[in-house]
Amino acid sequence: MGGGFDLAAKEKQLQELQQQAQAEDLWSKPQEAGQLLKKIEAIQKEISDYQQITKRLADLATIIKSADSGTEDLINEEIAELTAIVDNLENNRFFDQPHDDLPVILSIHAGTGGVDAQDWVAMLERMYLRLADRHGWFSQVIDEQSGNEAGLKSVVIRLAGPLAYGMLRGENGTHRLLRNSPFNAQHLRQTSFAMVEVLPELPAAEAPIITDSDLQIDVFRSSGPGGQGVNTTDSAVRLTHLPTGLVVTCQTERSQHQNKALALAVLQAKLAQKQSEELDRAKKDLKGQQTKADWGLQIRSYFMYGSQIVKDHRTDVSTSDIDGVLDGNLDIFLKAYWLWDWQQRQ
Repeated sequence: MGGGFDLAAKEKQLQELQQQAQAEDLWSKPQEAGQLLKKIEAIQKEISDYQQITKRLADLATIIKSADSGTEDLINEEIAELTAIVDNLENNRFFDQPHDDLPVILSIHAGTGGVDAQDWVAMLERMYLRLADRHGWFSQVIDEQSGNEAGLKSVVIRLAGPLAYGMLRGENGTHRLLRNSPFNAQHLRQTSFAMVEVLPELPAAEAPIITDSDLQIDVFRSSGPGGQGVNTTDSAVRLTHLPTGLVVTCQTERSQHQNKALALAVLQAKLAQKQSEELDRAKKDLKGQQTKADWGLQIRSYFMYGSQIVKDHRTDVSTSDIDGVLDGNLDIFLKAYWLWDWQQRQ
């Protein structure tokens, strides 16, 4: 995959971070301090893994020189374990962005395609929840808007785990489904679109400041699943950010206070993204560049007829295991994007 592990650079980076951790006012900003200590711990593990690999490779070379039929299984097992450690080190170098280790606010919205598009949203929701299960992440559905006949008009999910945002930031964009529709008698071929939006859940120190005067807060009775306690009380919360018109709803928790806190976190993430996009547009306008709407420019297509393949249009990576992909096995696409994105930034 190119590149390599620069031990000297890692040790220098660790030393610089450890010096920052010695500052007397370190804990005056607890969240920033926590992030710093996480970075230190992560780099220490990378260095430890590298040193472990070099030692175990030397031991393995000695074993191979005197190998016989009785040591074949031991050698194969050691090679498999070392390969997994090397792969992990290889992947870690792609996560060099400031928000990579943050939780994710993942939104999916139905696009063109009617009922099929709404069904597609529900399929993508399951795909990402299954991916979270595979990685041992915490997942939480914040809001769901049911479709007219089937599926979902939109859904908002929170996913939290090691490198969650870094692993999923490449999923941002339009996902296209091509299949014979189960929603018409002739089972005609249907193309449907869904927009996936991936945002980091920002720590308080980085999140945009939202004052009470900027918010319109509405509470109402939850319409979705969640148990008797949710559905019989006015626990759902809708926040409207008056200056921008951004609207966020949360209705999955039993407590109105919990729903408001979750909705505020989503709103801050969306507001930060909006501010970033406006800054990017301003820079492009100064350069005289034309901007295009992202809608319809699919990043990935899922063909559920004929050859049945999933193809990523940025990396040209494809697989015929469409059932596995829809069951959350996205590693082939995630890793290909990490490499592609890393190369774009070099």
